[in-house]
Amino acid sequence: MKHFSKPLTAMGLALALSAGALSPAMAETLKVAWSQDATGLDPHKQTAFSSIRFLELMYEPLVRLDADAAIAPALATDWAFNDEATELTLHLQADATFHDGTPVTSADVKATFERILDEETGASARANYTSITEIVTPDDKTVVFKLDGPNVPFLTALATLNAAIVPASAIEAGTLGTEVVGSGPFKFESWTPNSGAKLVANDGWAGGEVAIDGLDISVLPDETAILAALRSGQVDFALINDPFVATLIPQTPGLKLEKAPVLSYHVLQLNAERDAMTELKVRQAISCALDRQDILDTALLGEGAVTGPMTMAAYGNEVSDLFCYEQDLDKARALMSEAGFADGFSAEIMAATGEPPTAASEAQVIQSQLAEIGIDLKIQLLELNVYVDRWLAGDFDMAVALNGGKPDPFTMYNRYWMKEATFQKVAHYIDDDLDRLMTEGRVTTDPEARKEIFAELENKLVEASPWVWLYTGFSYAAAQEDVNGFVATPTGSLFALSDVTIDR
Repeated sequence: MKHFSKPLTAMGLALALSAGALSPAMAETLKVAWSQDATGLDPHKQTAFSSIRFLELMYEPLVRLDADAAIAPALATDWAFNDEATELTLHLQADATFHDGTPVTSADVKATFERILDEETGASARANYTSITEIVTPDDKTVVFKLDGPNVPFLTALATLNAAIVPASAIEAGTLGTEVVGSGPFKFESWTPNSGAKLVANDGWAGGEVAIDGLDISVLPDETAILAALRSGQVDFALINDPFVATLIPQTPGLKLEKAPVLSYHVLQLNAERDAMTELKVRQAISCALDRQDILDTALLGEGAVTGPMTMAAYGNEVSDLFCYEQDLDKARALMSEAGFADGFSAEIMAATGEPPTAASEAQVIQSQLAEIGIDLKIQLLELNVYVDRWLAGDFDMAVALNGGKPDPFTMYNRYWMKEATFQKVAHYIDDDLDRLMTEGRVTTDPEARKEIFAELENKLVEASPWVWLYTGFSYAAAQEDVNGFVATPTGSLFALSDVTIDR
């Protein structure tokens, strides 16, 4: 990039333009667009994908997942369990600093996890770390987590924005959520909710050199407007959620599409503590009445795969072996009758506008399919922030949701399907078997035994039908042809923007 130390004369400006000297400088800030804005700035409390994708550009966890969903270094350079998997030792990058220039130390790591574990914080991933019995800091760059038993999934649980390391000073000052002082590749400059944000490259990032000067982010709720901005060159890079818009990207000269199957899953969440849905046979009837492939084809243009609870390839069962994964209306009607609801019942189903963009379509198809067994659904379309608040409070009959996935099933589901889970009031269901299997999955170290445990857990979840899992989709990112280096991942992360170059 060329910098000019003094103002150019008119002739100098003309010569610079003719030589192309200014064009690289003008292109160094990546113009980014997405349709859903963040709902908050506290990394430990966010659940919306839009918030996580924004904040992970500025905050860093100890480890992260790479493009193959394998554990990779972040603030920690290396790590090791003891032989019993009851202690995890990590070493921090020697030159890692926060955006204010202060070093990242083991004291910050300890303060971060003490904050996450404090119930008053309301940390969304707290359940992943309740096995911690002690955090030892033998020196500034070493941290040891002592656990209450064998816990192989604990390492994977660290690879999340919800476990981002924050300065102990910010915790003490109470500024998290109003200020952003991370250690990641970009620094916070400004944010106008539902409009846009500006981030600048962190020249002191210990993770390497950021090739661009920063990000100029626009929030454009209509993804067709994002496509138009890409086509006109007003946007360099865009996160795409709508599969229809995604299919148009490769058809547009000058644009390219990055696409990857994701671990996150679309699901119909039932409130098993409310009205008719307290009955097992009613919930099973709902599962049997749904044609998952039809929902996928209608809402996502078939861009995905029908799934059970275990969306990662290493665990779970064949979908065809799961309870009622082929639509069976006769069985569904019989179950409704046996439960005493032969004439059906009325309920509400809530969905968020815009995230995912398929939510309204999913709700409409589900409404139509459940009408076949006498269930009269009223659809409530809510703004994302309202939806998130209702979802966190568990205040719904049914909810169309897109929930995050993880490569390890314990890390993915312990916040729902354990008796002390953070989101038990969202899950609305627990029993001794689910809690036992989750606990066994945490402490078992043999890989084959863990596969059997989580395959059994999947079968029990599908048969109990507190939720009805639908399908997985893809992450999509569109870019101009001269924007290079971004790789789509199974987690839908935008962290790879730190590797992007603009080759103009």
